[in-house]
Amino acid sequence: MLRLTTFEELAGIEGNLHLALGVFDGVHVGHRAVIGRALEAARRSGGLVGVVTFDPHPIRVLAPSRAPSSLLATLDHKAHLLDELGVGLMFAITFDEAFANVAAEEFIDRLCSAPVKTLAVGEDWKFGRGRRGDVAMLRKAASERGFTLEAVPPVMEDGERISSTRIRQAIRDGNLSAAARMLGRPYSVEGVVRQGRQLGRQLGFPTANVSTGDVQLPPDGVWAVRVELDGEIYGGVANLGVRPTVDGTARALEVHLFDFQGDLYDRQLDVTFVHCLRDERKFDSLEALKTQIEADALEARQFLNELPVSH
Repeated sequence: MLRLTTFEELAGIEGNLHLALGVFDGVHVGHRAVIGRALEAARRSGGLVGVVTFDPHPIRVLAPSRAPSSLLATLDHKAHLLDELGVGLMFAITFDEAFANVAAEEFIDRLCSAPVKTLAVGEDWKFGRGRRGDVAMLRKAASERGFTLEAVPPVMEDGERISSTRIRQAIRDGNLSAAARMLGRPYSVEGVVRQGRQLGRQLGFPTANVSTGDVQLPPDGVWAVRVELDGEIYGGVANLGVRPTVDGTARALEVHLFDFQGDLYDRQLDVTFVHCLRDERKFDSLEALKTQIEADALEARQFLNELPVSH
């Protein structure tokens, strides 16, 4: 995927551009409906499909007190999810105070310096200084500038609009089946493996300490997981929590990959939470912890072997 950070880079793209605009945190089913319109337009008339998004989340600049503490995907993870959908370009605009003060009309001018043929947005999308830009303004610009506007209604689930807020709450509640329905995929987090205390290695179960940033995580506990590494899928067992038996204090995600040999440091893992095996708890000794880890690993293997690989 081509990743851009400036309007000048976007303007330099040759050929027709079909762009979907939005934050797209998590790239859920509602987002996919918007992106799908750009993909359909490209299939009909040719050209490149792109997503124009923002980093950080605009609400963290515009109203920090109302901003979510956690998101559904890092920018890199978002890029990977978009790539899987067939999106060829991601333009991540740095959303800061200066950009927040760009007038809606100027934003359209900057965007249309590129060869835009299609813009796809949610029908209630707002943009520009004071959120003055809306679908009505885009429709007017479309008629004047010769691009097609696709304004997409929200996608509903159980009578309510699918939103990143709803999905985050479902994940916090441990209702990953509801989250998966709204996402259109099993929930996963991406992160780079960093060096930890290497205690798992001493217990016979080497673990990867996955740095997940500020993404939303499910409740603490021991989980059966599937892990994608360089296009390969591995089963595994993960501990999410503070590791009270070894006097841990910081919340961490530690993953043991089944049947893997090699060095994982600085490599990127995509971890799908499949099933919670048990709550995290403190054991009286490291030997008791080791015994429980062996039982957890066996249970995770048995559970995963009964499921198809769907990640």
